[in-house]
Amino acid sequence: MPSFRASFFEVPHAAVYALMTVTVLTSGFCFIQAGGPSAPAELLYRYGGMYTTAIARHEYWRLLAYGFLHVNFVHLTMNMLCLVLWGGHLERRVGPAYFLIIYLCAMVFGAVIGNGIHSTPYLTVGASGATSGILGALLCLWILGKLDVGFDFFAINIGLNIAFAFGNSRIDWGVHLGGFAAGLIACALLDLIEKANIHVLRCKFPEAVKVNLTLLARVAALWAWSGQAQVIAAGGAGWGPALVVVAACCAVVKMVDLILSMKKGLAIVVTVLAGANAAAVMLSGGALASTCSPRWPTGSVPLDNLLVIFCPNPVLISGLAAIGAAAVTLWLCSKEISRGIEDVGFVGTSLRAERGRRRGL
Repeated sequence: MPSFRASFFEVPHAAVYALMTVTVLTSGFCFIQAGGPSAPAELLYRYGGMYTTAIARHEYWRLLAYGFLHVNFVHLTMNMLCLVLWGGHLERRVGPAYFLIIYLCAMVFGAVIGNGIHSTPYLTVGASGATSGILGALLCLWILGKLDVGFDFFAINIGLNIAFAFGNSRIDWGVHLGGFAAGLIACALLDLIEKANIHVLRCKFPEAVKVNLTLLARVAALWAWSGQAQVIAAGGAGWGPALVVVAACCAVVKMVDLILSMKKGLAIVVTVLAGANAAAVMLSGGALASTCSPRWPTGSVPLDNLLVIFCPNPVLISGLAAIGAAAVTLWLCSKEISRGIEDVGFVGTSLRAERGRRRGL
């Protein structure tokens, strides 16, 4: 029997709301800059639109940035509607951490596959690849027998997606199909990883811990991409930073697993994560400070306006932001901290038991 019975519509959860907020604010900012309900190509390119030679120029940040930008209000509305319709189902089934992984993987690999398919110059933006990845992941769960919906769910949603796509002559089919395939494959791999984890990890990680580790891993991946781009530009193979980050991530996950199995381990883990978030913000501030020149920017573009505020006091602003990051982490994880502080030895036991009960996603 399928382990999860779903209705046709599922109320969205935290990760869906967070992605919607970031996407709407980012796209809305572009519309405000453009002075209307649509953004010109030049503005979309400036803020991260994916284009023909982006990968060749090692502008890997565009693989994520393009998914939060949209051409116009209709484009934004359609993608956010798909995120609401499909995202609630997937997040409830796999949790916010794995939902974010699937969403961002679909966004990145949709852009990569779309870039490989294009034979002419192009500029693409939008969350279509990421939302298609959600649908692909749901199809994977259905094939695995872990999502109890009828075939009509996929027939209707895929049919509507195709109909909307045919209604727009500028649709990027490579991004759509690449995102769909990436979501399906990522979900299948995560299911295999969860099945293997029972032999590697002792505890089932609480979702708050898992989400925080996922976000820190994303920051580390950005660092690895940057380091790889520099090595490649210097004529090297460029795999060193990536391998270091992968090994470090595996070591951190195992260390967290061991601490969670200890008495009051949950409180220790959350406290350490708060410090790690603060350190990540400080390091990011240091990297941004290196872009400040003796003559501060004049404010000709919005990023320059931010640098005008940041550059005079980079250490102070980075420090305040780091304190804020730690405080927000402790606030959001207050339940986990209370549970960890009050632990007399049962939390680790319950997390180990939960790991033993779960097989796959």
